[in-house]
Amino acid sequence: MDTQNLKAFISVARHLSFSQAAEELHLTQPAISKRISLIEQDLGLALFDRIGRRVSLTEHGERLIPLAKDILQRIEATRDELQQTSTRVLGRLSLSISHHIGLHRLPPVLKVFTLSHPDVSLDIEFTDSELAYDAVHRGEIELAVITLAPQQDPQIHTGLIWPDPLCVAVSLTHTLADRESVDLATLSEHAAILPNRSTYTGMIIESLFAQRQLKLSIGMATNYMETIKSMAGIGLGWTIIPESMLDDELIKLPLRDATLHRDLGYIHHKNRHLSNAAMAFIETLETFA
Repeated sequence: MDTQNLKAFISVARHLSFSQAAEELHLTQPAISKRISLIEQDLGLALFDRIGRRVSLTEHGERLIPLAKDILQRIEATRDELQQTSTRVLGRLSLSISHHIGLHRLPPVLKVFTLSHPDVSLDIEFTDSELAYDAVHRGEIELAVITLAPQQDPQIHTGLIWPDPLCVAVSLTHTLADRESVDLATLSEHAAILPNRSTYTGMIIESLFAQRQLKLSIGMATNYMETIKSMAGIGLGWTIIPESMLDDELIKLPLRDATLHRDLGYIHHKNRHLSNAAMAFIETLETFA
């Protein structure tokens, strides 16, 4: 039932006059009559008796007065509540975060965000970047912070936060450890410990070798960078990891004929309306870019 029609009804009921209601609402008398007629048609009931120039409420009209006022008050209260919360940052925010970002990038972001927005309850799922990307694409997840896909879907909005240079690394005891630098052809002759080919990082690496028509000798593959780093650190093969993960157990080998790089950031579906909490989280992320 249209709220403007209800307002017309209440005005006519108060004045028992269509002309006075029209003057009060700054409408024509025919417009007021039309609105009352629409309510009566909707209910299938007469609300006013019109005898000569006299207007009086029917029994149904009398009963509708408190109900109509209650409906309008509830609508106004709802509007006020929504307007008051339209700029407030509160509620639950569900995030999908890649394992690597969760370990190495997320803690300072979360610290700043939770201090700035204490009324937001975070629900964080740590998962593979590829799974998070698919979930965002299907509309199941509002926001994900992941390794960005090499090829972006036009329906997905992408925000770059952390450029993440990759490097070739070997253990101190590896055969290649004494080299000043290496090339892709040399690496292809030795066993590698790399991200699975189904991961975005694995796709970047495999594409690079495929472009040079070089085969990879993969001794072990996994989705987890921490596992890759540990296995390379005990000498099971060369690897490619983010430069930020280098430590005393691994030596960086400069790559003469290629540059390795990936990007980390956030994604959301372009057709999804983001909550205030999600927009606030993006604002926090961008301060770390």
